[in-house]
Amino acid sequence: MSDNLDLTAIAAKVRDALVAAGSTFRADKKEAYRRAIREETDPKARWVLETILENAEAAETNRSPLCDDSGIPHLLLEIGDDAPVTGRLLDAIRAGVADGLRALPGRPMGIMGGDRERIDQSGGLDPDSAGVAPAPLLVRRLPGPGLRLHVLMFGGGPAIRAKTYRVFHKHDAQVVLDEIVAWATDSVRQLGCSPCTLAVGIGRSHFEAASMMLQAQADGDYAVQSGMEQEITRRVNAADIGPLGLHGKTSVLATFLKVGPQRASGVRIVCLRPACCFEPRIATVELLP
Repeated sequence: MSDNLDLTAIAAKVRDALVAAGSTFRADKKEAYRRAIREETDPKARWVLETILENAEAAETNRSPLCDDSGIPHLLLEIGDDAPVTGRLLDAIRAGVADGLRALPGRPMGIMGGDRERIDQSGGLDPDSAGVAPAPLLVRRLPGPGLRLHVLMFGGGPAIRAKTYRVFHKHDAQVVLDEIVAWATDSVRQLGCSPCTLAVGIGRSHFEAASMMLQAQADGDYAVQSGMEQEITRRVNAADIGPLGLHGKTSVLATFLKVGPQRASGVRIVCLRPACCFEPRIATVELLP
């Protein structure tokens, strides 16, 4: 079945998707910025929002990185009924990621060397943009036919301010929401490059919570927010942090929350990523119809 795949064409689709993810705001995010600009009354905050959107539109026009920290590729592959997923297909996806990093171009920030050298950075920087290896592939089921790939570019600042830890829920979802709001308020205040999009995953393990956080970004829609998402956004915005910490109404554009399966336990594992003003940097491509 894999012999019928045009692996060269698939690699080219992945390359173009990575460039789009690193250089383009989705339509719903652009509208979220326009809405925030209309509603912002603080002139400094409004200027920041306008400037971010202008820079994003320039990056899209030029097909250039939205940020100097061009990000680490994170991939979510959705597999349909009879999609032929083989080792050669995965190689083509990786080749497309490498080509995309060179075309964007991504910032060369891969560390060379063995385990110890990569930890302490003594191995030196790989001069090739494609030296930034993608994170391990995440896979989920796609209802019906087809094969779809989401490409997300994760920057370092949000990773520094992110948190994955347990919350004692006390049989009350509000306890968990209160903890998320406290974490998010602290993280957004420290991040600096706001307004943020809060990405939250709740699972049974640290891995599951982190995977839910990534899927929340892939599935999130700025125009469609659940009651819990709206509450988190509203309460963090009430802290008056504002764009770039200059105060104002918009510390958070939206919250993307995904809750996975839970177990009978006194704790919930929560992963929170305060995605910066340019994140989520995401593009989706249909690899097969």
